[in-house]
Parts: sequence; C-alpha cells; structure tokens
Amino acid sequence: MNAEEHDRRRFLKRGAALAGLAAGAIRYSSGQTRASEQGAAPASQGPSPGGAERILPYGARSRFEDSARLDAGGVFTPLQDLTGIITPAPLHFVVTHMAPTPDIDPRQHRLMIHGMVDRPLIFTLDELKRLPSVSRVHFLQCAGSSYLGLDQRKKAKTVQETHGKTSCSEWTGVLLSLLLKEAGLQKGGSWLLVEGGETKRHTISIPLAKAMDDALVAYGQNGEAVRPEQGYPLRLLAPGFEGVRNVKWLRRIKVVDRPYMSKWESTIYTNVRPDGKARWFQFELEPNSVITFPSGGQRLPGRGFYEVTGLAWSGGGAIRRVEVSTNGGRSWKEAQIQEPVYRMAHTRFRFSWNWNGEEAVLQSRCTDEWGAVQPTLGALEKLWGVNRDYWLSTTNRIQHFNGIQPWKVAGDGSVHNVIWES
Repeated sequence: MNAEEHDRRRFLKRGAALAGLAAGAIRYSSGQTRASEQGAAPASQGPSPGGAERILPYGARSRFEDSARLDAGGVFTPLQDLTGIITPAPLHFVVTHMAPTPDIDPRQHRLMIHGMVDRPLIFTLDELKRLPSVSRVHFLQCAGSSYLGLDQRKKAKTVQETHGKTSCSEWTGVLLSLLLKEAGLQKGGSWLLVEGGETKRHTISIPLAKAMDDALVAYGQNGEAVRPEQGYPLRLLAPGFEGVRNVKWLRRIKVVDRPYMSKWESTIYTNVRPDGKARWFQFELEPNSVITFPSGGQRLPGRGFYEVTGLAWSGGGAIRRVEVSTNGGRSWKEAQIQEPVYRMAHTRFRFSWNWNGEEAVLQSRCTDEWGAVQPTLGALEKLWGVNRDYWLSTTNRIQHFNGIQPWKVAGDGSVHNVIWES
C-alpha cells in the first residue's frame, strides 16, 4: 500500500470515528435546539437602511448568547460557557468585603508607599502609567472557591456553583518591586500592610518576598482599564496567592517588620482544625482543575464522540500535566494541554471521548511544575486529619479546597455533581 492510499484510509477511519458529531452538533449540551431551529431571526443583521452598519453598544454580546454571572453570596463566573483561558471582564467573579463598589475619580486617586522606607512616596495614576509596564496572564481565585459545606457544595449543581470564584485575565501595570526599590527599603522590613480604598478599608498582610518577586500594581485588565468591581483604578495582583491578598482599589502600602494580623487574616480566612486550632497564612493556592464540559446541569444528546474539556491552574506555577478518568478514577489517561501555558494562570485541557451511552463518572486531576498533584477528597481528609462529618458541618467554612471534582453522566445523558459519592 503506497503512502497516498495509507493517508486516504487513515482519513476515512478518523471520519468514521467522528461521525457521531454530525448527529449531535445541532444541539447544545443542555438539550436545547439552536435559535435558528426555533424560527428565530438569523444572527447577522446586515446593513441598516441608509447604508449605516448596525453597531451594538460597547461590550454587548449577540442576543443569542445568554451566559451570565451567578449572584449567590458573591458573583460566580460561568466557567461552563467559556472558551480558551481568558475570562471576559464582565464575567469575572466578584467578591467584596461588606462594602459597596467605590466610585473613584482616577484623577484624585493616590497610592502611598511608606513605613520602613527611606523615601515615602505618593503616586498619581498618570505617574504610574509613565513607568515601565508589564502585561501578564494570571488567574485570581477566592480562597473559598469550591469549598465544602452542607449548604454549599452539597447543593451545587453546576461548575459555576462549585468553581465559579476563579477567573483569568491579562493584567497590565507596574511591578511592585520597582516602586519599593524607588522608595528605598530599610533593613528589617519583611512584610507589607496593604490597604484598599473601599468604605471599610480592607487591609491585609503579604510577605515582602512576594512583593519583590512578581507582584503587580495593575491598572489594566484584558486590554482596557480595570473594571470598577475589580478595583478601578488600581489593584494589587499577587499571582498565585488567594484572592483576599489581591487588594482592590489599592491606596496604601506600608512596609513593616511583621504581619499585622488583620481581621481578615486572623479570623476569617483561616481553616479551623478538629482540635479547634486554625491554620493561618495560607497564601499559595494549590493545584486544581475541573471539567467544564460535560459538567453538572448539561446533557449529552446521545452516544458518540465528545471532546471533554476543562481548566487547570496552580498558585505554585505552570500546569505540566492533566489526566482525565471516565470510570470514576479507576484508570487515568493524559489529556492534551492547550498552548501557550502560563505560570499561575488557567490552562485549558482537552480529551477525546467516545461515550457508549452507559453511566460514566468523569474526573480530572492536574500536576504543576513542582510535581504537586491535585488530591482526591479522601486524600485531603488524610492530609488534614478530618473525616466526612467535618466537611458536612455547617460551622466549618473550608478554605483552599482543591479536591478532585466528579461529574456523573447518567444513561439519559444528564450530568450531575456526585462529590459526596466519591
């Protein structure tokens, strides 16, 4: 058999394997038909009378797209509806600390750097924009994203509810290390007290080492100014650190010689252990991943080929490997990672799967550049010294939960959250 004949047969074989696509391609995972099947007008409106093009308002999507943030004790990103790794700014998750979003005039806003420095400095936004800038892709995640509890994870149905407090953007700004060097660090300074500009002045401590490594004072997000609910006109970005450390509406940085033990870091963002003691200063977010399709609340229209896809991320660095199981973790196969892969950023993975129409449990697990592997729920219980009753207690607000998330595909194609069956 010559090379041409070999290539032709390989093409036909692949076409047969993907034949199931044709039958299911006209329906969404929810089982709904496309708008054009329902008699809706075509998406393309064409030129309006008089020759002028119809221009939508800034940021408006097609009227056929309806994904939205979920408002339930915070604003959750619809991860199941996203493609690639960048979260559109209007769909970025939002967490505020008991204060409304401030309305700040950028011309009046100032950033002060003081404390254990030789030259206390005050910057305007325009002055910051004159300095050398960088643009970097990083994720943000609330420490409580995907935490367990009787009223949270047990009731969660969709990936938006289980993992919707993580988002990923391209951030633009000035390296914090540049500003601190300009101020002149004094001997003995080892921590920063960082303060936001909202009504209740959210304050929290971060290590100076992080600030001098890769922290960023950001004024841009995805090619435009940072959105108001994301900290306009300035926010701190501490890549890979829990969201509470990434102070929004940044107005003050004080160099100090010890953590300030603010309310948020000493009583709220902690993990209480069974012995009553709490774990403090959990900065870095552990390796995590979740399958976004197929995931809870979706439905497969029938057996055949599907591309399983999802996101993986780690506060420790870049994702190096993602594995997928279609049989509840009994065996694992390596997924394809989408390039480019950034450090401390969402990473898209894909896995080809032919569903035979029988019940299946889908899971993903990731490994980061340090070899840290995302654990199962059982492994976390052993690591933290807790049992299932601990997860279910309404008094325990679990932070930094990164256990593997299972989705069960039923025989009828419906997909369900089965975290408690794992």
